Amino acid sequence: MGNIKPRHIRFSQMGEHQWKTLLRTPSATLELGVAIGHKLQGGEVITLTGELGAGKTCCVRGLAKGLGLSTDEVTSPTYTIIQEYDGQPPIVHVDLYRLESAVELDEIGLSSYFTTQHIVIIEWADRIPETLLPKDRLSLQLTYGSRHSRHVTLQGFGPRSQAVLSALSRQFK
Repeated sequence: MGNIKPRHIRFSQMGEHQWKTLLRTPSATLELGVAIGHKLQGGEVITLTGELGAGKTCCVRGLAKGLGLSTDEVTSPTYTIIQEYDGQPPIVHVDLYRLESAVELDEIGLSSYFTTQHIVIIEWADRIPETLLPKDRLSLQLTYGSRHSRHVTLQGFGPRSQAVLSALSRQFK
C-alpha cells in the first residue's frame, strides 16, 4: 500500500497533534492500520481505546500487515494479555481488557517492552493510569459511527509519535 491514499480515508485536523477520520467500513480500519504500520520503525508505542467491537483488533491486524506480517497471525491476546509476533522490528500486542489492577503490569513485565527494538500495541490502554504509559506514544480512540463506520481520533504524544502522525496527515490530506 505504501503511500497510496485510499479514497475513503480523509483526515481533519483537531489540534496541533490531533487528527480525526471517519472509517466507513472494516476494510478502511484495516487500511488505516496498514498505513500507520508503514510509518513505524521500531520503538513506537501505539495505544488503542474504544468499546467492544469498535475495531481495535482490526486496526492491529492492519498495523501488523503494514509491518510485513500476515493478518492471519494476529489474534486478540485477551486471555494471554501479551502476544509477541516475530517481525522486523518485533511486535508486542497487548490486550488489557482483563487487567484487574495496574500491579499486574509489573507482573507481566510490560515496561520491559518499551525499548527501541519493539513496536508495542496496547488495546484497552485506558484501563491503566496514563502515568504508566510512555510519554511518547500514538493514541487511537475508536468510537462507533453507524453499524459499520467508526470515528477515529489520532493523537501524537512526543516527537516520534508526532512525526508518525504528521506523515500520516500528509498522506491522507
